[in-house]
Amino acid sequence: MRAELGAELGAEQPETIAAIVAAHRAGTLTPAETIARTYRRIRDHNDPAIFISLRDEKDAVAEAEKLAARTDAAGLPLYGVPVAVKDNIDALGFPTTAACPAFSFTPAHDSTAVARLRAAGAIVIGKTNLDQFATGLVGVRSPYGIPRNSIRDDLVPGGSSSGSAVAVGAGLVPLSLGTDTAGSGRVPAMLNNIVGLKPSLGMISNAGLVPACRTLDCISVFALTVDDAALALSVMAGPDAADPFSRDRPLGAITPFPTGFRLGVPRKGQLIFFGDKKAEAAYADALQRWTVLGAELVEFDLEPFYETARLLYEGPWVAERYLVIKDLLASAPDAIHPVTREITAAGARLTAADTFSALYRLQGLRKIAERTFAKIDALVLPTAPTAYTTAQVLANPIELNSRLGTYTNFVNLLDLCGLALPASMRADGIPFGITLLAPAGRDAMLASIGRVFHADTKLSLGAKGVAQAPLAALPASSGDEIPIAVVGAHLSGMALNGELTALDAKLIEATKTAPDYKLFALRTTPPKPGLLRVEAGKGAAIELEIWSLSSSAFGKFVNAIPAPMAIGTVRLADGRSVKGFLVEPEVLRDARDITAYGGWRAYMKEAAAKQVS
Repeated sequence: MRAELGAELGAEQPETIAAIVAAHRAGTLTPAETIARTYRRIRDHNDPAIFISLRDEKDAVAEAEKLAARTDAAGLPLYGVPVAVKDNIDALGFPTTAACPAFSFTPAHDSTAVARLRAAGAIVIGKTNLDQFATGLVGVRSPYGIPRNSIRDDLVPGGSSSGSAVAVGAGLVPLSLGTDTAGSGRVPAMLNNIVGLKPSLGMISNAGLVPACRTLDCISVFALTVDDAALALSVMAGPDAADPFSRDRPLGAITPFPTGFRLGVPRKGQLIFFGDKKAEAAYADALQRWTVLGAELVEFDLEPFYETARLLYEGPWVAERYLVIKDLLASAPDAIHPVTREITAAGARLTAADTFSALYRLQGLRKIAERTFAKIDALVLPTAPTAYTTAQVLANPIELNSRLGTYTNFVNLLDLCGLALPASMRADGIPFGITLLAPAGRDAMLASIGRVFHADTKLSLGAKGVAQAPLAALPASSGDEIPIAVVGAHLSGMALNGELTALDAKLIEATKTAPDYKLFALRTTPPKPGLLRVEAGKGAAIELEIWSLSSSAFGKFVNAIPAPMAIGTVRLADGRSVKGFLVEPEVLRDARDITAYGGWRAYMKEAAAKQVS
């Protein structure tokens, strides 16, 4: 293979998802070469504590070669991207351990999140280490060892998603999945100088996730850039009948940095750094950077957020952790890490009265948070107040772990989304990061401003010293234009295209859907197709066109659409979401499944040829 000739090219090699996919599409690098490079780096890095299970290299390379042979491969948003998965998330072909050998089981199928990654072209290469049962923010509570922090060997890697964060920070993979209940997708991001995206609750299905606190858990994303993390999120986002906590929350569009943006900063004296003056100075520098970028800093009261954070471990939510492992606690308590056992066992002593009392208080705190966000667009806080060495944490495991969660523990209780960003590299070699927080559903807004901040820092990516590439240009649009995806009779040159051109619609691009749709030929006059979203991996990428309409023309066009057609959200192959034609499922009994044609044009071409013959 070309990638095996000569020494590694370091920064000249594509490191980000965007660069890797671009190289695969251009043919300058094959997916098989990328996978082989991943395994070579894993061997060179030589840290057996990062992965609990690692896939056989030959199998992974063979999958990459099979993927490259597909005719639709280049259109996949994660074409040939190697991915690591935290070992409390099911991935077919790997045991799920949650870092507890006595708990281990072999899943029968992928978790929904992993299935959607694979359908988008990603290749899963291994399952990563974690604080046992995702209980901890330090990354040292695992019988599989302590992953080395990718920036400084003596620091804790952060947890609970320790292996996933280190794998990205060390440049082994450009993308990994973590989970986040109390900060497990954010604290390790800071400690490894990478991006940690904690989506809105329910945005990514938790089907196939070993729960920690089922009402608060979410699968999170680690990547080198915000754009990479947002792309991965867009691929996985979407409702799932297999998860009763899932919500229909597409990511939405990444936009230019808005004017008049208001960032909430705590009132003077409310921040806690536990004596770490370098962290305090780094946070002040980050705020100065935000003001230069054009954000307005608005003070808010942090105390209600601190109170919410105390509820997580002092309140009844620890009982959710107890429910997950109560049988193991009863039958084999020594199989559980002693710190995890001490924390979790407390959940057995909580009463229903304790639970309702805490729920009542939480509802009041949520109302306070709502009022706070009425005056600001997002909060900007330190991701963690300080950093600790492994030796310090092992000597004082519970108190120091708790300190790391100072600015993370309240987030899921208040149903906020979060984006952890590298902010600076301190003079002592410790990375410092900030986290943006906003109410659920504002994930795209956080990505829009976060990407600009991260680029402005000019920090290298992860631990490899790779320079950031210039920010990718956003799709051009005027404020009055609305894009709409069409898949059938409204395509250019087709029977109903005149309805668009009569409204001065403009053709923006021809592209494909994400690979989780089916196309049906309906019994209508003129002939029309129906596009239906299906379970990840059960559909295909369908050809479509995106047209642009003024807002008034868009309203006229949508109002004229007859049943059984409807306008909904269509996910594209590159991860974007746009409004487009979908069909109501109940009319498909008499319809013909034409998914195999890949699009309406191909189907109509064959139908026309049959009529001529």
